[in-house]
Amino acid sequence: MENFIVSARKYRPDTFESVVGQRSITTTLQNAIKANKLAHAYLFCGPRGVGKTTCARIFAQTINCQNRTSETEACGECESCKAFQGSRSYNIHELDAASNNSVEDIRNLIDQVRIPPQIGKYSVYIIDEVHMLSSAAFNAFLKTLEEPPAHARFILATTEKHKILPTILSRCQIFDFNRIKVQDIAEHLQKIAGREGITAEPEALNVVAQKADGGLRDALSFFDQIASFSGAEITYEKVIENLNVLDYEYYFKLTDNFLEGNYVESLLAYNEILNRGFDSLNFINGLSEHFRDLLVSKEPKTLELLEIGASIKERYKKQSQNASVAFLYQALNITSQCDVQYKMAKNKRLLVELTLMKLNNILQFIQKQNAENVQLQPVQKQPENNTATKAETTTITTTTQPVKKPVVEKKTSSISIKNAMNGVAKEPDKKENVVEEKAVVYETASNKPLVESEVKSKWLEYAESLKATEPRLYSNLKTYTPTLKDEKTLHLAIINQSQKENLEKRKGEILSFLKKELRNSNIEMLITITKQAKKSTRPYSNTDKYKYLIEKNPVLAKLQQKFNLDI
Repeated sequence: MENFIVSARKYRPDTFESVVGQRSITTTLQNAIKANKLAHAYLFCGPRGVGKTTCARIFAQTINCQNRTSETEACGECESCKAFQGSRSYNIHELDAASNNSVEDIRNLIDQVRIPPQIGKYSVYIIDEVHMLSSAAFNAFLKTLEEPPAHARFILATTEKHKILPTILSRCQIFDFNRIKVQDIAEHLQKIAGREGITAEPEALNVVAQKADGGLRDALSFFDQIASFSGAEITYEKVIENLNVLDYEYYFKLTDNFLEGNYVESLLAYNEILNRGFDSLNFINGLSEHFRDLLVSKEPKTLELLEIGASIKERYKKQSQNASVAFLYQALNITSQCDVQYKMAKNKRLLVELTLMKLNNILQFIQKQNAENVQLQPVQKQPENNTATKAETTTITTTTQPVKKPVVEKKTSSISIKNAMNGVAKEPDKKENVVEEKAVVYETASNKPLVESEVKSKWLEYAESLKATEPRLYSNLKTYTPTLKDEKTLHLAIINQSQKENLEKRKGEILSFLKKELRNSNIEMLITITKQAKKSTRPYSNTDKYKYLIEKNPVLAKLQQKFNLDI
């Protein structure tokens, strides 16, 4: 029985060409080898499973190859390549800094560096997880790293670049490895599936690639796991079942429920997700990603940002047409707030359910907000013709709160209601017959008389709106209320200059609010400083009480002197 070799080892790249998703780095290394411009120290840094150690091994094999190809690849047939492939090369040394991180380990390495290679030109030292070295070990390594023997080359690999001393970084050429794209991982898995005789759906491999989060080694581990579960045929359903991934279908159905305002089905879907063993926080994060994908699907330029299969991409494109940008903005904001509050919430299920109900109410909120912002603009009157009578002139005057008047029948020309609402007066075509219509004439309410009780009521209403955000201004507005000085002027009397300056800064905002609420565009405000009445001081000490009594009855002073009394 043959020993099973995992795909991450079996299909590990052995040439620069076979490295997945790091084309810029492999090209740079090949050009350096071809031009014979090799640095003495390299630092490969990046996430796990993106090819750092693999590229270090390929680089070490290639620079020692005795018969490199025209594409600057190792031949695989010379003595040096065969020794490397058989794991018996004395030119390439690998050190795990996670378990060999002391000063003694580095001293042993320094002693070993002095020995020249037996076969080939270079001795290559690959140090994995170099950030695990202690500070003393780093300091012991500095001199050798800066001025090694001519035959020595160092390749340091790490996932945590920020933990390495700056003095080490300054002595190395640094290569930052990127996360591998979902599409590149999916294509690589498809090739491996073909070699293994496995039929795999593109959508299934795409889910595996997304689950790997940019790491090819993780993707290959998931691939082996699913191949053991599903056999020679890998399907989308088997992948989401085995990897415990939440199906796209849930997110599409939930979004349809949100657009319809159907909170009942949303809560039932969430309950089903919990019963299947999914974590609520992962569900919320997945929902946020779904809204983000819908947002980028609305424009052809951003559609390329979706790292998903073609069939799923079409579904995103279709659903994005039903969801407005305002809806998606609000949805992303709500799910982000839930994500922040989740760890602090005591009842986490209730928090998620409240979030779902908010999502169901977004469209209703947007419609209400739009209705409040719509204001009818008055139509400008057409210039009167000397030969025309007033009965033949169309006059439409609108206000936000019109005063009811009896309907007056007048002969009017044919006019578009839509144009009238938008403030555009369309002149009638001379060829069209004049149609007799009923035009409702509203009396303007822009100068409604002020009533002091209404003024104070709206004043306090404005103050309440500032209670949470500006408590100081709220306190001033509650303390000082205006009085009517005349038919259009409000008089506000305060006690000091500081309060006056603060209110003067907000005077325009306050007047705008009052003009709108009181329907009077001529309101003015006068702010003055009044002298504060002198407060009566109550005596507290015995001396103060005695002086107070003497003021009331001077005879007490004579009584004190006569009997020589102490206070």
